[in-house]
Formats: sequence, structure tokens, C-alpha cells
Amino acid sequence: MDQNNYETIDEYILQFSPEVRDKLSKLRKVIKEAAPEAEEKISYRMPAFAQNGILVYFAAFKEHIGFFPTSSGIAKFKDELSRYKGGKGSVQFPLDKPLPYELVSRIVKFRIAENMGKAKGGKRK
Repeated sequence: MDQNNYETIDEYILQFSPEVRDKLSKLRKVIKEAAPEAEEKISYRMPAFAQNGILVYFAAFKEHIGFFPTSSGIAKFKDELSRYKGGKGSVQFPLDKPLPYELVSRIVKFRIAENMGKAKGGKRK
């Protein structure tokens, strides 16, 4: 499958090795459980979840899974995320270590609340 030509998160996940697929599938499940009303989509060629705007993106790379909860999601949990490499709006979870699923769940719930507040205020990202 052409890496750039998928339309669903299932298609995206299927292109990776079984080990990476397992981590991506579990990450997707954790996000869905934290955000049951969110819409799944592909955006910027990455799996994304949207509810009153984008909540989070994630993507697999050679040595890590990138998790993109926007800059506010990173800032709110910066102490807990400090052990990982990352940028203003992203964090890298190494493939050779367990993913912090409970932390991901809390970040997603934070992003839902944040987007709901923006939606009520009329601003939408």
C-alpha cells in the first residue's frame, strides 16, 4: 500500500509491522475510550480525532510514535511529558518502551474540555 494513499485509520495502521500495529491499535483504542464522541479521520496524512475541532493526531515513525495533542496539551502535561523528546505541540514515544496510555487518556480528556470551551465561546481551532 502506498504510504500516502490511505483514507482510514485502519488503512494507515495496516502498513506497519505487527509490533507497531499493536501499539497504534492500542493507542487508537485508548483515544476512542477517552473521546467516544470524537470523529476519526485522516488529516495531514495522519490519524486524527476531532470533536469541536481537532483533539489529537498520532503517527508512527522509524523509532517512535508521535503524539500531537497541540501546544496546549503539551504545556498542560509538560512535567509528565518531560522524559520524552518533543516539540511545542508534539511528543515522541519510543517504540522500544511502553506507551503511557493512561497519560494519553488524560491528555485527550483535557483536549475535549478545551475544545468544548472554545466551541461555547465561538472560537474554533
